[in-house]
Amino acid sequence: MNISVIAWRNIWRNKRRTLITAASIFFGVIFAAVMSSMQEGSYGKMIDNVVKFYSGYLQIQQEDYWENKTINNTFELTDSLLQEVHRIPEFTGIAPRLESFSLASSESLTKGGMVIGIDPEAENRITRPEKWIIRGRYLHPGDSGVLMGNELADYLRLDVGDTLVLLGMGYHGINAAGKYPVTGIFKYPLPQFNKQFIYMDLPLAQDLFSAPHRITSLVLMVKDHYYMPAAKKALKAFIRSSYRLMDWKEMQPELVQMIESDRTGGKIMKAILYIIIGFGILGTVIMMFSERKRELAVMVSVGMQKTLLSGILFMETLYIGVLGVAMGIGASIPINTWFYHHPIHVTGEAAKAFTDMGLEPVYAFSLMPSIYYNQAITVFALILVIAIYPMVKTMRLNIPEALRT
Repeated sequence: MNISVIAWRNIWRNKRRTLITAASIFFGVIFAAVMSSMQEGSYGKMIDNVVKFYSGYLQIQQEDYWENKTINNTFELTDSLLQEVHRIPEFTGIAPRLESFSLASSESLTKGGMVIGIDPEAENRITRPEKWIIRGRYLHPGDSGVLMGNELADYLRLDVGDTLVLLGMGYHGINAAGKYPVTGIFKYPLPQFNKQFIYMDLPLAQDLFSAPHRITSLVLMVKDHYYMPAAKKALKAFIRSSYRLMDWKEMQPELVQMIESDRTGGKIMKAILYIIIGFGILGTVIMMFSERKRELAVMVSVGMQKTLLSGILFMETLYIGVLGVAMGIGASIPINTWFYHHPIHVTGEAAKAFTDMGLEPVYAFSLMPSIYYNQAITVFALILVIAIYPMVKTMRLNIPEALRT
């Protein structure tokens, strides 16, 4: 008879012990899978907060712009550059921007703001600013008005239809000044946007800063961050020395560091969890071997080879691990799927803490396949290590002594 069949029958000779051991693996896998799903989902939401609200996954800039963000470090958007970008299938959105700091004023009130010239239609396909309008309307191509954050508008005591005065420095030191009607007020989940951002039509911004046909960045969007490496690799093939290609990780190093730090903490917690599970399985294996020592000695006495017997015990341990992992992953998939479609929304003081950090107050979940196969790999690695014990003890089994027990 095949040793795998014998091993499968053996583990069900003591159903309680098998189910208790499999249950410890089951609950450990569920906890680790759900925790990993929430971690990866939260990281994805953090990235979305930065990428889909503002920066995009990739940006093409003038090569000195990132270190010295002045209106002078701009470039002309050429048809040849656009054609090359449009050839890359991973991109789902492309939007030019002209960004510069300016003083925003109303009567005696003044506050610094970020003026962002955008193509209204292209920008709306990438970062969806129209979604966050709370008063007034979104920009149309050729509009002479502006959109501004609700906190900035409240500070300047402005509302839809009022006039905003902008004072700044234009291209090559030219004065930049203008009066613009407030077309709409927006409210992002991120407070820093509401305190600073002012949107206007791109040609209007180019006229304000005396920078015709020039932009500070070309913002590029892909479906999600898993598509970014391929898109970036394709872009690098034609980016010349006068341009610079930056991805969201380079533009947001603090976010990358925070994610990596949190991920390390999660790995430590899961390592502790699996160490506890491992000792639980090991205890069961030791007990199982001790209870069956006389039985094993009898089997060797009647002619069974110790190597064959070791293989049976190895298969028994492996089956218990497979059973626990299969049940754990099978139960965690619907849990994670539910929370993926119904994320946990944070309220009260906790929500305020999230928004103060510039994060959307929600616990999101992920359905990445690695969440599940990482748990399986980890448990199987534990099982392989633990299975060494009964194999070694069987090979060293003292038959006469075991028969007397």
